[in-house]
Amino acid sequence: MRMRIVGLTGGIASGKSTVSNLFKANGIPVVDADVIARNVLKKGSGGWKKVVAAFGEEILLPSREVDRPKLGQMVFSSDSKRQLLNKLMAPYISSGIFWEILKQWVKGAKVIVVDIPLLFEAKMDKWTKPVVVVWVSQETQLSRLMERDGLSEEDARNRVMAQMSLDSKRSKADIVIDNNGGLDELHQQFDKVLSEIRRPLTWIEFWRSRLGAFSVIGLITSGIFVCKKLN
Repeated sequence: MRMRIVGLTGGIASGKSTVSNLFKANGIPVVDADVIARNVLKKGSGGWKKVVAAFGEEILLPSREVDRPKLGQMVFSSDSKRQLLNKLMAPYISSGIFWEILKQWVKGAKVIVVDIPLLFEAKMDKWTKPVVVVWVSQETQLSRLMERDGLSEEDARNRVMAQMSLDSKRSKADIVIDNNGGLDELHQQFDKVLSEIRRPLTWIEFWRSRLGAFSVIGLITSGIFVCKKLN
């Protein structure tokens, strides 16, 4: 079975979620790492236990669910805490992503999109092709983030600087969507991307997709093992 695994990434306030929703609206299955990450932190889960043990119960709401905004403020202001959080959650998120990919493979999906903010940082770009980066200038990114989340310029800048720069991601991309303009411009670019990823796979891409699928199976196995070790 031929299946193309498309990597989608961007940065905070770049418009990646808008592009992800466009894929969904056009019938392309999307595996969303953010949704998986939220599930990883649900009360009582393995990820929840690890994060609460590391950061303390002050990150919990009265319901015992994680106070995500509070945790976000904590990790965005500290490189060491952000790295710790990523390290704790990575095995759980990875295994969740791989299970979702495998489900789509079994269902016979010809194209799936894997929406991962840390695609390059987690080295997951090596088994996705093409890699689509939603790019905006840093000025646009800051202004949109400040307006969207009601942040000061300093807080917005800290959040932007905590991530790999969009310019660096753009340099690694196979396809770049420039989202500095309006929705009409975005839709025009998206339509071209959609046509590109829907074209039949070449034999090289087919071989890569098979290798990618076998890698997914292997990574699922290793992810389960790591999660069991963490528990």
